[in-house]
Amino acid sequence: MKSGLLSLILAELDGQLSRLSKAALEAHAAATDPGSKAESKYDTRSLEASYLATGQARQAEELADAVMRFGALSLPDFDMDDPIDAGALVEVEMAGEISHFLLAPAAGGLTVEHEGREVTLLAPGSGLYGKLLGKRVGDMLDNPPLLITEVA
Repeated sequence: MKSGLLSLILAELDGQLSRLSKAALEAHAAATDPGSKAESKYDTRSLEASYLATGQARQAEELADAVMRFGALSLPDFDMDDPIDAGALVEVEMAGEISHFLLAPAAGGLTVEHEGREVTLLAPGSGLYGKLLGKRVGDMLDNPPLLITEVA
């Protein structure tokens, strides 16, 4: 099951990287185009395009790093009584709703549809990632209030 999930994540990240790389190249071209030269001291088009290109290039680098990390990743299988650790697919109940989280090395916040479930990636910088580490099925968290119902 996790190999299919990993393939979906990689496909989504690849698509995002492709779109963002194209946008960054277009913003760079706009910033360096002679036609975007400032016509007055108040004309900031080329400066704004330069900032945009720089930000998009930085995001593209982060996405490329995430693609590399997920490409080399092997997600371990967990038994129901194992403590939650990196690579765990965790099912929780929050306010009567079931949610699924994957403790991933990068791309926190990314949500993919897998086998009829939405799975949200939690990266190590996430507070919830840290709160779930070491917990087990049946454990409850107070903030946010949730019950861990399954670990795979």
